Amino acid sequence: MQDIIASLPIVFLTALIVSLVFYWIGGKIAPKGKKTPGKLTTYACGEEYPPEKLQLNIQKFFIYAVYFMIFDILAFMLAVSFMSPGLIPALYALITLSAVVLLLPLLKLD
Repeated sequence: MQDIIASLPIVFLTALIVSLVFYWIGGKIAPKGKKTPGKLTTYACGEEYPPEKLQLNIQKFFIYAVYFMIFDILAFMLAVSFMSPGLIPALYALITLSAVVLLLPLLKLD
């Protein structure tokens, strides 16, 4: 019986149920604010900021996110594979370098 209570799925479900109960209680006792037109407008340092002037380049953001993911995975793989003998860490680094070289032309998009 002790092993069943301390098993990982039971502990996870218990933590999930307790957190959901706390979230529900917090939503019930939290003060509700009135939705005025001033609260519903966007805030840009007190100035009227037209939304059509704000243009984000999602493609460049995506490329930087892919670079971050590549180097993050490389760091993890190198940290894990340093204890293994052979060419595995060098192979991971070579694959990552080839992925970066293939993505470099995409960074120059305007």
